[in-house]
Amino acid sequence: MRTLTALVLVLATTATEGRTVGKGTAGHPVPSYPPAAASLTIGRLHYDGGGDWYGNPSSLPNLLAAIRQRTTLPVADRERVVTITGPELWEVPYIYMTGHGNVHFSDEEVKILRRYLEQGGFLHADDNYGMDKSFRREIARVFPDHPMVEVPLSHPIYHLVYDFPKGIPKIHYHDGLPAQGFGVFLGSRLVVYYSYQSDLGDGWEDFEVHRDPPALHEAALRMGVNLFTYAVSSAR
Repeated sequence: MRTLTALVLVLATTATEGRTVGKGTAGHPVPSYPPAAASLTIGRLHYDGGGDWYGNPSSLPNLLAAIRQRTTLPVADRERVVTITGPELWEVPYIYMTGHGNVHFSDEEVKILRRYLEQGGFLHADDNYGMDKSFRREIARVFPDHPMVEVPLSHPIYHLVYDFPKGIPKIHYHDGLPAQGFGVFLGSRLVVYYSYQSDLGDGWEDFEVHRDPPALHEAALRMGVNLFTYAVSSAR
């Protein structure tokens, strides 16, 4: 089984052999990688607790298409479904979780998830309206010594490829509260990003699903491109 550490080493090697650097719309350097034999992808987290982890089925293929079209990162067409205890977790640099209901991690999953994140992995939790309370509870079990904080607007996640000077975009109404991005930091590295009162996944979906205005769909995709690019470029 290839470990996440090995995957990170592949990325680091690729970045130093024939790497070019371009400029994103925000004017910041954007990592550019030559084609790789194996594609990167997003792991959709299949978690326990009863929440609909499978929600927004068109969202991740659309985000991966945007990453492929707007960067030179070698990404697959589809996400992979992963569990925390399965070997496939260690094959993806970025895991995504969403849903409307309860999230629960077993004691074993708490330990494995922490190790995955400490070794270079990245978790994006996207509240699809209903998982806020349970996610905050469970991530506090994973990192009792590193509480979630609001990610500062100066962080690269808001500027790496596309510029978001006001932070995460507001996609859907939810409770009418401002969209916020919270995170867990290990040292200077952001390892967990929690999009709250935004619903990026809804914004990534096919137009026919929610009929979002094109500007919102585009804002959601741009934020997703930033998140994935940061995850793979910081995992070293």
